[in-house]
Amino acid sequence: MPTYIHLVRHAQGYHNLSLVNHNIPDPDLTPLGKEQCATLCRNFHFHDKITHLVASPMRRTLYTCLLSFEPAVSSGKKVMALPDLQEVSNLPCDIGSDPTKLHTEFDPLGSVDLSLVTEGWNDKSFASPYFPDMRKLESRAKAARRWLRDLVAKDGGDGERHIAVVTHGGFLHFLTQDWDGMRADVGTGWKNTEYRTYEFVDPTGEKDADARLRETKVSWRARRGSSTGLTETEQRELKCVVENKLRDEFGATAQEGEAEKRDDEAAVE
Repeated sequence: MPTYIHLVRHAQGYHNLSLVNHNIPDPDLTPLGKEQCATLCRNFHFHDKITHLVASPMRRTLYTCLLSFEPAVSSGKKVMALPDLQEVSNLPCDIGSDPTKLHTEFDPLGSVDLSLVTEGWNDKSFASPYFPDMRKLESRAKAARRWLRDLVAKDGGDGERHIAVVTHGGFLHFLTQDWDGMRADVGTGWKNTEYRTYEFVDPTGEKDADARLRETKVSWRARRGSSTGLTETEQRELKCVVENKLRDEFGATAQEGEAEKRDDEAAVE
């Protein structure tokens, strides 16, 4: 039976209000953000079909998932926090809280599974797999897609699978490998609490090691009507824009990291 992945960008957080607020560590949702969650909860048509809830371990994504999919949470489903879904940058607003702090905040709720959130998940230094480098971002996006596909395979059973995944605007383009609508000035083409529905190109994994996703026709028509998507050339061009922006914003950090790595190797020799 088919598996549907409902991808969601988190609701408005305080970091979305101004550039200055990008210095807020792991920010909370704004009152408007909580209203956006309530609206998504009312308008989402598959609450009774949700089989899994997954979210980035950032506080704004966890709360978006808990509030937007409250019917599934109330039925006993837990939100699985997956570190690979965290946001792209290493700005303070995109660096998550330490596991102990997350456990203190979310364990009393009893609705979030933090078993995959270990020490170092919020390390976004140059040597970390979460550093904002194009290759590392593509690698963890692939890992996240494969994890989602394996989740369904391990679950077994018959019937449709509906997985709600709450993540971040920038990372969604890497996860979907779709750069359509990407605005370099804001880092995404997704609105807060916007959701789109996808399916695996190859659900079995036998012919697609990358676990690629494809937006469903119903989801595409709902937001784009009869328009056509970008060509492969246009996708590559937009991807290059993102890669150049990453290099411009974090290139100096990367160069410092390379220098430190060379120094460490020289010291060992």
